[in-house]
Amino acid sequence: MEVRLFPNSARPDIGQKPRREAQRPLLSQHARHCPVLEAGSAMGFLVFAPLEPYESYYVGYEGDGRYQFVYYLTPPDGSPQAMFTVTMSMPVGSIGAMREDVQFHRDDVPLNREQSLLLLRQLIIPQDLGTPPGALALRGATNFQTPAGWDTVYTPIFNMIERPVAPMLIVRVETDWYAHETEFRYVLQPGEGISGSHTIPIGQVVFVPREEITLRDCTEGELKLIRESQDNFARQKAAHRMTTAYGMTYSPHYSQKSRQQKT
Repeated sequence: MEVRLFPNSARPDIGQKPRREAQRPLLSQHARHCPVLEAGSAMGFLVFAPLEPYESYYVGYEGDGRYQFVYYLTPPDGSPQAMFTVTMSMPVGSIGAMREDVQFHRDDVPLNREQSLLLLRQLIIPQDLGTPPGALALRGATNFQTPAGWDTVYTPIFNMIERPVAPMLIVRVETDWYAHETEFRYVLQPGEGISGSHTIPIGQVVFVPREEITLRDCTEGELKLIRESQDNFARQKAAHRMTTAYGMTYSPHYSQKSRQQKT
């Protein structure tokens, strides 16, 4: 299957291309030898923010409809420096306009107020703030056009289990006919925030067919074959156990069978 890519319309050709990644470095050593876990992590593609290597941002929810967006630039051989902060305040009772206050942290920031707000809108979607309370939408660097009959599912990053992990609203879009601009909608609690940089993915996409699925019970003959397959696999797995340098035992049998199926 071929999926076509087209860039973020607000910041074209900025940010990393989507990629598969099976490893999650913060998982335990045992999880790194689990082929089904790695296969789950590698399902679909990681998506990155439309940021240059020297750019980063932080967006946080302060509660009571208040959000803060901080934009950073990293000089050569230096650490990130805050350029400006935009404080966004939602109208009370959803009546009125959102207030946006811009504060510059340096005298040499090469942007004015309007340019700063435009940059903010290239990275997040202010119209989606607060629905539901604490929600915010991060823009991705890459959009997707799927073949006929295939949809794109936008998810958080699989198997990222370190705390805190903000929940995300998962959506499924018919990207074979609708030119959807990639966004990931997280929901924060007061005091929580999300950072974005050139190397940190902001979400994951999975492509699924839009065909109906029918469920039925196995016949007695089919069930017998399944049980025999389970017993045979368990015997072969036990016969192929190995020990790592850390003293952990595992079996590579599933990985070996998986490679055989592909070849």
